Amino acid sequence: MSPSTASVLVRSKLLLEPGDDLFMKSKTCRLDRFISQNSAFKLSDVRLLLAQKRILLDGQIAQSIQQKVTQFTQVILDDQCLQNNQPLYVLLNKPQGVVSATTDLKHKTVVDLLEHPKKDELHIVGRLDLNTTGLVLLSNDGAWSRKISLPETKLAKIYEVTLAKPLTPEYIQVFREGIYFAYENITTQPAHLEIISDYHARLSLVEGKYHQVKRMFGYFQNEVLALHRASVGPITLAGLELGQSRDLTTQEMAAIEAHCVV
Repeated sequence: MSPSTASVLVRSKLLLEPGDDLFMKSKTCRLDRFISQNSAFKLSDVRLLLAQKRILLDGQIAQSIQQKVTQFTQVILDDQCLQNNQPLYVLLNKPQGVVSATTDLKHKTVVDLLEHPKKDELHIVGRLDLNTTGLVLLSNDGAWSRKISLPETKLAKIYEVTLAKPLTPEYIQVFREGIYFAYENITTQPAHLEIISDYHARLSLVEGKYHQVKRMFGYFQNEVLALHRASVGPITLAGLELGQSRDLTTQEMAAIEAHCVV
């Protein structure tokens, strides 16, 4: 087909709608490849389309076949929108007995709790165990999710912990020095522990290893009876009841960016 054809014949199965897994898996793509995959035009047609100024990226005339198309780049070809995904950032107060998954045959999931119109597009940013309560973030922005999850970002996650045995000052020093996990052959990064009472503590972590909180207290053979994530960086659950959710505000997004050191 010649690129001079007035209308774009889009392959319906490849037209990217928000949340389409095909593009979510490949976060960036060259413009010429994106056009060839999502319209009836070939790779070799895209140069002429550019010369004819028929492609817009985020409202601007595209200039090069090598321009990068991300998950959230708006792409318009001959007045037809091929992609217009919007980033989503959602905060949930997870109750006990709800699984941190998008689907589950046995338990209600965090996604089941959402009333968001685009909840099926979201993934979980930092899972909580079945019986752990508290703050869960969900998003469709993989780059953002990875950034705030990296230990290098130094974004503190605060947990409120109830223990079976009394706490002692020794816990504070050991947590600060790090605890060796033989299975992964790693030592945990320094963690700040505040003892609230004999059986209650507040723990600040910048990483999230498998069952990390329970394993750290397990070093002292002290069972965690209840665990609640109270905050992630500057984001808290203030005013959000168990099971409720809402979008993060612009101010919260700016605050969390400011707290990320990388």
